[in-house]
Amino acid sequence: MTSIILLAGFGIINLFVGFLKSNRILLPLALLFLAVVFGVNMLSWNDTQSYFNNMLTIDNYAVAFTGIMVLSTLLILPFSQRYVEANDQNLAEYYAMLLFSLVGAVMMVSFENVIMLFVGIEILSISMYVLAGSDKKSIRSNEAALKYFLMGSFFTGILLFGIVLVYGATGTFNISEISAAQTDADGLQNTMFTMGLLIMIIGISFKISAAPFHFWTPDVYEGTPTLFTSFMSTVVKIAGVAAFYKLMVAGFAASYAVWFPTLIAITVLTLVVGNIGAVVQHNVKRMLAYSSISHAGYLLMSLIAFNERSDASIFFYSLAYATATIAAFGVLQLVTVQRGEESFQGFNGLGKTNPLLAFAMTISMLSLAGIPLTAGFFAKFFVFASILENADLMWLVVLAVILASVGIYYYFKVVIAMYLQPAGDYGRVKVTGFVSFVLIFITVLTILFGIAPALMSDIL
Repeated sequence: MTSIILLAGFGIINLFVGFLKSNRILLPLALLFLAVVFGVNMLSWNDTQSYFNNMLTIDNYAVAFTGIMVLSTLLILPFSQRYVEANDQNLAEYYAMLLFSLVGAVMMVSFENVIMLFVGIEILSISMYVLAGSDKKSIRSNEAALKYFLMGSFFTGILLFGIVLVYGATGTFNISEISAAQTDADGLQNTMFTMGLLIMIIGISFKISAAPFHFWTPDVYEGTPTLFTSFMSTVVKIAGVAAFYKLMVAGFAASYAVWFPTLIAITVLTLVVGNIGAVVQHNVKRMLAYSSISHAGYLLMSLIAFNERSDASIFFYSLAYATATIAAFGVLQLVTVQRGEESFQGFNGLGKTNPLLAFAMTISMLSLAGIPLTAGFFAKFFVFASILENADLMWLVVLAVILASVGIYYYFKVVIAMYLQPAGDYGRVKVTGFVSFVLIFITVLTILFGIAPALMSDIL
């Protein structure tokens, strides 16, 4: 709860500091704010507290995922230096929106009442609608914001309709009371409850860009400024998946037989669409968008497993995915801005002109592909291990491994361009010392968790 208050307060302070018209203090200030929130959040470990008549609960699960989301934002913000150097007049608003969106994300992983889940989703979504269209001079950015807003509003209505149906069937918004209501003799036979549950799954699936509700993702990711795309693909997705898992475990565990067929169909479709869709892309940003869809499928596999390994596997996968994705989008932003190219050709010869950028991007691609000695390998390993607890789901693991092999193809297209293609007319990409340090830090984390996964895998 303290994290929510601090994030909201720091966001407001950030807006007022923006009146000083001194952009150079905004980035260090925002980083300081996030560092304080991260530290305060960690103080709540093993100190479970409930607030607002048990509508929010800050437990180890909430603290762990809040930590990932705040850390991700800390690692994303250094890539906003170009806005500082360009003296962007809206920089304070950008940082404030990111802090406000984190408020919604924290509420999504802390809710005990589905109304608080809905409020958290709305706070997060509204901030992202604005940031998606923040480049007002770009037609692509305006298009992305409009698509995201219209589709997001539509699926928010669907989610709310599902919540209403569940409330009508159980008479409560509290997830523990919803769970208890399903122990009634006719609990699983209640048509209103079943419809409400399935509609809620559809609404949340849109938020995490799971197929077939993924159609907004490639266009929105491509049009949104890269800095905010990296936030969207990491923090927003992690918050959505963590909230989804908590909702199903705490609220609908007794109805596993009801939602299992629907969720497994969504998972398979997400894996197939994400990996196959990425293969045919020529734009790196759109490729990463389809990659994000595929990773939603791997995260959903842990939810399907629904056992004692699930929460730890989702946590580690979220951490590994976040670090690799932030590095990928960070390098992509630098290349796009200075080379004016978002296609794979824009990375030609980067291994010779910028060895550090090329190495960071390579480790990122290897981790996303699940290659050994990177965090992404053990992330997939833990997910597969959790789902293999159910021998009947062996076929799903086989399918996921095959599609992960497909992923190697499109991830390595970037690596091949960097090391095997000549730079041509492209010169050296300029990188500040601070951004270089962040990329080194992310790369070290990715390798460290790939060598010693036990450092983080046993937290939950």
